[in-house]
Amino acid sequence: MGKPAAYYTELFARLGGLLEGFGTVPETRAVAEAAVAANPWFTLSDVVFSVDAVRRNMLDAAVSARWLSYYGANERTVRSRVAVIMAGNIPLVGLSDLLCVVASDCIPYIKMSSKDSVLMEYVVGLLCGLAPGIRVERYVPEKRYDAAIATGSDNTGRYFHALFDGIPSIIRGSRSSVALLTGEETDGELHALGRDIFRYSGLGCRNVSLVFIPLDYDLARFVRAVAPPEEAVNPKYRNNYRSLRARLRAAGEDFYDGGTFVVTVGDRFSVSLSNIVAFRYDRAEEVYGWLEANDGAVQCVVGRDVVHPRAVGFGAAQMPWPWDYPDGTDVMAFLRALPEPGSR
Repeated sequence: MGKPAAYYTELFARLGGLLEGFGTVPETRAVAEAAVAANPWFTLSDVVFSVDAVRRNMLDAAVSARWLSYYGANERTVRSRVAVIMAGNIPLVGLSDLLCVVASDCIPYIKMSSKDSVLMEYVVGLLCGLAPGIRVERYVPEKRYDAAIATGSDNTGRYFHALFDGIPSIIRGSRSSVALLTGEETDGELHALGRDIFRYSGLGCRNVSLVFIPLDYDLARFVRAVAPPEEAVNPKYRNNYRSLRARLRAAGEDFYDGGTFVVTVGDRFSVSLSNIVAFRYDRAEEVYGWLEANDGAVQCVVGRDVVHPRAVGFGAAQMPWPWDYPDGTDVMAFLRALPEPGSR
């Protein structure tokens, strides 16, 4: 029999307690600074925000108790070995998968991204220090696994499908997020949307990069309202913006200049990081038709009263709950349904 849900609820809450105030004392400030030094796309504010969001939205005792209550008792008698290949585009992006594997009483074999190894090493070290009986192993390609969870780009996704062929797996590729505006949004809601767009320099799958707007929507107001403070913009993102702006000008293409980003009008995600695409629509049916046709490319949909299984409110895209599974695939249900090792 696996450990009861209450065990993991308490464990995660204790981990969250250790992460409280992360970045405000010399020890954790040094960890945050080391994470930024290892990956220049990370900023200190993003690293601190990420840790706090995890602490509040995933490790809180009431939250994890609610989350784990959805799955009932764990009847597993033999622990499955689960390979977990983590992305590193934003801080602690792989932690939710690790928590799922641990809470399912399986053994995670993790491969951290070099882009996010400093922060992940620190948090994994805290977790294992709290519960020495929790096994968190390192991924070894030659080892046989019972299941796999792998996150990467569309190209690496094809590699992972071949690598883990023959065992149950969750393979994730590239996705982006969208927002649906009606023209009735307050300035406060648009400011919050700006955080959904620019947090983590737009690198996360939950970052909004395409915005649906009515035909007569004032894009100049949108640009003013969502623009981040210039001092908060990562220099690498600003350089990306300057390069894109120069290319658009040279090509004679129309765009709105936000000072650190550009907005162009179109009907598909941009391949350029600092480019927000505005999709003008006449009827809501157009939007929902697009969302259905492009479901495999969309992570979440930001807006007010949006009808969508992965809808979130303004400003909440970068603060997922444990049950906000990437791509809408229930990781806990996947792990609980694994056949016990030796039974296949």
